[in-house]
Amino acid sequence: MTVQTIRKRADFLAANRGVRVARPGFILLAHPNGGRGKRFGITVTKRVGNAVVRNRMKRRFRELLRDALPSEGLADHDHVLIGRDGGIERDFSALREELGVALARAAKGQGDPPRRRARNR
Repeated sequence: MTVQTIRKRADFLAANRGVRVARPGFILLAHPNGGRGKRFGITVTKRVGNAVVRNRMKRRFRELLRDALPSEGLADHDHVLIGRDGGIERDFSALREELGVALARAAKGQGDPPRRRARNR
């Protein structure tokens, strides 16, 4: 079974209502998608770095997810990885282990507490 990519903004926003698991290199969001299979999306903001850095991080995340989701991903869930500032310097094997732990926690429903609302800057 192939893993599909999330492309619509509404699906990314819906994933924000799911389980949130923060790791040093990324944040994993997992949300039920109503029987559409295992899907993934990647978000890396400008806060992380310039276009070269962001694209490199997205390539690494894409490879991680394509490797891990078929065996470890949650069935009929959307998985969204949000890149964090220090994620590009992290070793690929460390990211792989963190993703495995994050997927296991999401499967048990052991998400992190909700974020505090950001103040106006």
